[in-house]
Amino acid sequence: MTQSVPADIVALPFEKALAELETIVGQLEKGDVPLEDSIALYARGDALRAQCETLLKKAEARIEKIALDVQGKPMSAQPLDAE
Repeated sequence: MTQSVPADIVALPFEKALAELETIVGQLEKGDVPLEDSIALYARGDALRAQCETLLKKAEARIEKIALDVQGKPMSAQPLDAE
């Protein structure tokens, strides 16, 4: 099942998306949220999780592995082999 992430979530930077996800998890763990609200919170949390995962994968793809010369100085950068 492919889920589209709402535009307001796509616009969030990683740190804000993660903070909101943590808030939602805390609310759901308390167990005092009505069922319908819990379902909505869970759906938003899942979208936030997906966005965080996407942002992390993009960041991993940009990480560079630095090659050092014999004196230990950086001589080139190579893309990290993303799995």
